[in-house]
Amino acid sequence: MSLLDALRGADMLLIDGLHAWQFELDEQATGEQSQLSVECMDGRVRRVWQFSAAAVSAAVATDGAGGWRIRDAEGEHELVCLGAISASNDEDEEDEPEPAS
Repeated sequence: MSLLDALRGADMLLIDGLHAWQFELDEQATGEQSQLSVECMDGRVRRVWQFSAAAVSAAVATDGAGGWRIRDAEGEHELVCLGAISASNDEDEEDEPEPAS
């Protein structure tokens, strides 16, 4: 699996330990064009990272689940792709009592 594949299924990212639920993936980008844009708040400071298509394709998986090492002009960053967890509000039909006859 590549980072691009992991990003396609991600709902949120961790970048350098910060939760980033705002990110954009441009699957049409190539070479040095910005393919991944990540934005989050670090306290009161807005932080933005831009990663080229070349950087996304060169990212290396880490030992952690969903973890990747990716580089930009500022250096190396740790990126973790997270999927959303959702629960159904519907009760299972098996849990409903049978109607009385």
